[in-house]
Order: sequence, then C-alpha cells, then structure tokens
Amino acid sequence: MKKIPKPALERLFIYYRVLLSAEQNGETVISSVEMGKRLDLDPAQIRKDLTYCGEFGKPRIGYRVDRLKNELKNILGLEEKKQAVIIGVGRLGMAIYSYPGFAKFGLEIVGLFDNDPTKVGLVLGGEPIRNISELGDFIREKRVPMGILTVPAPAAQRVADIMVDAGICAIWNFAPVTLKVPDRITVRNEDLAVGLATLSWNLLQSGCPYMERNTDTKE
Repeated sequence: MKKIPKPALERLFIYYRVLLSAEQNGETVISSVEMGKRLDLDPAQIRKDLTYCGEFGKPRIGYRVDRLKNELKNILGLEEKKQAVIIGVGRLGMAIYSYPGFAKFGLEIVGLFDNDPTKVGLVLGGEPIRNISELGDFIREKRVPMGILTVPAPAAQRVADIMVDAGICAIWNFAPVTLKVPDRITVRNEDLAVGLATLSWNLLQSGCPYMERNTDTKE
C-alpha cells in the first residue's frame, strides 16, 4: 500500500463514519457529492482521497456503501485488535479509559499506571492502577504496542523513555510537550490548549456577539 498523507488519512476515517451512518440508514450507494454535502468538503477532494482505496466508484452512480466501508476498515486497521496502557490516571486519563467508543475500533486498555500513592492500588472499572515503576516490565510481558500519555508535562519525557525502552511502538500524547523519541516510534500529539487557542482566535475573528474582547492595556 502506498503511503497515505496524514491529512488524507484523517479524512478517510471521517468518510468511514459517514458510511457507517449511511449503512445504518439503509443506504446502499452514496456519491462523493452527497458525502461532500454531509461533511462540507469538496467532492473532488473526497474522490482524490478515496483513490487510496482503489477504484470503487462509478461515474454518475457513486460508491457502494458496504464495499467502501469495509475497504476503509481494512486500510485503517479498525478491526485489528490493539492493546494500550494509560499512564496518568487523572480526570483526563479516567475519561479516556471510560470512553466506550474505542472498543468499536479494536482498542483495549489493558493497564493503568500512576505515581500517586493515593491512586496506586485502586481498581477502576475492574482494572487496578499500578505504579509507574512497573510500566516497563508490564509492556514487555504483555507486548503492549501503544501507550496513552496523560501525565503532566515535566514527567512526560521520562515516561516516554520508559515506554520506548520497553519496546512500545506508538504513543498517543496528551501532555503539552514535544516528545523526543526514535523515528520508529509513531507519536500522535493532542494538545488541548492549542485547540482552545485556535477556537479562541476563530471566535474573535467571527465577530461573535457573545464574545467580549478585552480592551484593557497595560503600561
């Protein structure tokens, strides 16, 4: 399979969700134009992205929903079972662990880790919270390929180093820091503060009447 650029890869998952919805509604065929309307995307961009799946569409007819959905599922590896550990069982870590939607995409959380002595030993949803000192051995023993990092920024690199040394292959990083890892490690950064800053800028630019710009200046 040829390499898929990151923006296109992310859009492929969005198309997959549209196809799931279409299938649930009893639709058997969908066009790029219709998908574009539902996603507010250019149909030409959708057709270009879907060429990574092969030639499935028919001019003036569209795509078979079931066939394209299954192809996207295979390309994105959504049926492949994936195990992960969460490091940092604060509010964000607990929310991620409690989210039921990941199971649909083959993700199973098999370990929870923290260094807070008031949390270590507690059981969350049937899974005990282990001390971070056990993290490396756990990853090696269970052959866990993915780590979900929700620790404070100062601790993130140290925990990432432990995971890398233990053989982890991918890190989903929610800590507001850029991790230094070998090229073989896939890192997905989710910086919530950056997302908020982007939304804030767009709100100010939109002229939203509910937004009050701070006009105070400091000498």
